[in-house]
Amino acid sequence: MGDQKERNKGYRPGDLKLRTAKPAEPAGGDGMVELPVIGPTPVENTRGNRPDWLRVKLPYGETFKKLVNTIDSNGLHTVCQSARCPNMGECWTAGTATFMILGNVCTRSCGFCAVMTGRPDPGLDWDEPNRVAEAAKTMGVKHAVITSVNRDERKDGGAPIFAETIKRLREEIEGVTIEVLIPDFRGAWDALQTVIDARPEVMNHNVETVPRLYKQVRPQAIYQRSLDVLDRSKQQGLRTKSGIMVGLGEQEDEVLTLMDDFVKIGLNVMTIGQYLQPTRMHLPVIEFIHPDKFQWYKEVGEAKGIEHVESGPLVRSSYHAERHV
Repeated sequence: MGDQKERNKGYRPGDLKLRTAKPAEPAGGDGMVELPVIGPTPVENTRGNRPDWLRVKLPYGETFKKLVNTIDSNGLHTVCQSARCPNMGECWTAGTATFMILGNVCTRSCGFCAVMTGRPDPGLDWDEPNRVAEAAKTMGVKHAVITSVNRDERKDGGAPIFAETIKRLREEIEGVTIEVLIPDFRGAWDALQTVIDARPEVMNHNVETVPRLYKQVRPQAIYQRSLDVLDRSKQQGLRTKSGIMVGLGEQEDEVLTLMDDFVKIGLNVMTIGQYLQPTRMHLPVIEFIHPDKFQWYKEVGEAKGIEHVESGPLVRSSYHAERHV
């Protein structure tokens, strides 16, 4: 019994002895992969030494406290909090919040992410969609973003909870618009179809980085599979969106080639933001990209044919999401 509890526990980087990464198992297997130990960052990544353009005021005040209490009292998780997003206060004040469903323990171990890695509790929490809808209504959310951890231990990847959450939000909040930021479901297209059939206003799936860096950044993911998720969604009439982080060692021409891939599948919205190392056990920042370069990426991406490119040092996937519908 004690061993089972230990296996179900979530861990943060540094809690476990890390081993060399192994290939992911086929769908339905445990799929647990642990990353190699990361070396020190080659640039000054401590908060006090970051460039001026990466400084942001933390949210505070009674309104913010009430929103946090609403999240906590409903037993919910937001990616805003789990990912330590710098735009949390701005987005919540604008009536946008990103809820993280399917628990807060992820079956993957991406090199950039602060969400806990481990084995989630078995089963699905079918009351979670109700709590999300009630919390969103209490918070005055007008545009809800629904994302999740990866649930690779399940053949359905947790897709039914995505669909039920979309349904309950629309029942609870008149006129709400919904974006889903989904995992790749390991290429289980029936699971993807479950979410497509729920018809969110925006279907978002992040490729996160250029293909060359996948082994370090997304060791259990496949670049082409992520493109296929977006392509299949677009072919069925959904508005599609994806994003990347820069500063991980990607080359300029690799970013432009990735944009060309987006254009080929008719992607509507692209986000580009600066990668920031959440802990010393995560991938290091290779470079802090200047705001002028972000503006250039925006102009180039839109000139190539992407309808809207949200690009800036503090941009995250859900930043200004209400404008992307």
